[in-house]
Amino acid sequence: MKIKRLRAIFFAGMFLLLLQSTVKGESAKTQAAPKYKILHIMSYHSPWRWTDGQFNGFKDALKGLNVEYKVFQMDTKRNSAKEQKEKIGKEAREVIESWKPDLIYTTDDDVQEYVAKHYINKSIPFVFSGVNKEPKDYGFEKSSNITGVLEQEHFIESVKLLKEIVPKAKKIAVIFDDASMWDPVKKRMKEKANQLPGIEFISWDIIRTFKEYKQKVKAYEGKADAIALIGIFTFKDEAGKNVPYQEVLKWTAEHSKLPDLGFWIDRVYYGTLCAVTVSEYEQGRAAGKIARAILTDGKSPAEFTPKPTVKGQPVVSLARAKKLGIKIKSGILLSSEVIKEFEWNKQ
Repeated sequence: MKIKRLRAIFFAGMFLLLLQSTVKGESAKTQAAPKYKILHIMSYHSPWRWTDGQFNGFKDALKGLNVEYKVFQMDTKRNSAKEQKEKIGKEAREVIESWKPDLIYTTDDDVQEYVAKHYINKSIPFVFSGVNKEPKDYGFEKSSNITGVLEQEHFIESVKLLKEIVPKAKKIAVIFDDASMWDPVKKRMKEKANQLPGIEFISWDIIRTFKEYKQKVKAYEGKADAIALIGIFTFKDEAGKNVPYQEVLKWTAEHSKLPDLGFWIDRVYYGTLCAVTVSEYEQGRAAGKIARAILTDGKSPAEFTPKPTVKGQPVVSLARAKKLGIKIKSGILLSSEVIKEFEWNKQ
C-alpha cells in the first residue's frame, strides 16, 4: 500500500509539473504575440457602406493578430471646403504624433492629400485603399513607406449593363460635382469611351449647386437617353452647404424620367438604376493583406506596387426600374444583386 501511495504521489507531482509547464508555455506564447496599433483615417464618415465596407475588409485580412484600432473620421463629404480639410488634416496628424501607431490605414483621396503626403519617406508605414488619383499625384510613386490599393471604376461594364436593361439607350449625359478627385475618373472614362460603339456621351457637365443639378436633369429629357451620375457630393444648397448625396439621389428617383447608372452600390440603394460596382470590401481586404505582410513578415511598403482591385458586382434597383416602367429580364436579375426597395422606404 505504501508503494502504491508513493506512486500516486509521484504521478500526481509529475502531472502538476506538466500542467504548470503547459500553462507557462501558453502564457509565454500569449506574451510573445506582438500587439499592433493601427490608426484608420477615413476621408469620409461612418456609418456609410463604402467606408465601413473597406474597414471591414481590412480587419478581416488581419484576423488572428493582436490589433488595437483607433479610427479618425475626416468627414470631408460634409466639410468639403479647402480650409476645412486643412484643419481636419492637421487634427489627424496630431493624433498620429500623440498615439504613435505601428501602421496607418487611409481610405479615399482626401486623407492622402491632407495627411499622408506629410509622411512620405518617413518611418511609419501607410497603406491606402479607395484612391482614385494616381500615386504620382500625391508623390507616392517613389515613397519607401506608402502603398496601397487603387479604386478604378467599372465604366465599360456599367454602361453595358445599362444597355442590357435599356437597349435603346444610346446618348448618355455624364455628371460630376467640382471635386478634383473626379478628374482622373473623367480622364479614364473618356479614354475608354471608344470601347463602347454606338454610345454617344453628349455632355460631361461639372455642376456646383443643387439648383443647377435639378435644372440640368430636367433639361436632359428629350436630349439624352440616360444619365451617368458620377460626382454628386458637393452640390451646394441656397445656404452654401453640401446637399447629402442621399437627398440628391432621392430627388432624382422621384423627378427624373431617365434611367441612370453609377459605379457604387450605395448609389443603387438610394435610387440609381444600375451599376457594376467597385467592391468596397475587396478594396479593404486587399489593403489588409498588404498591411499584414508589412507587420508580420517584415515586408517594406515599397515592395508592393499600387494596383486596383478587379472584382465587380452587377447591381440593379428593381424599385427604380418599376418607377421608370422598365421590365428587367430575368437573366439580368439572376446574375445581379437586386435592390427591391428604395433605402428611404426602409426607415
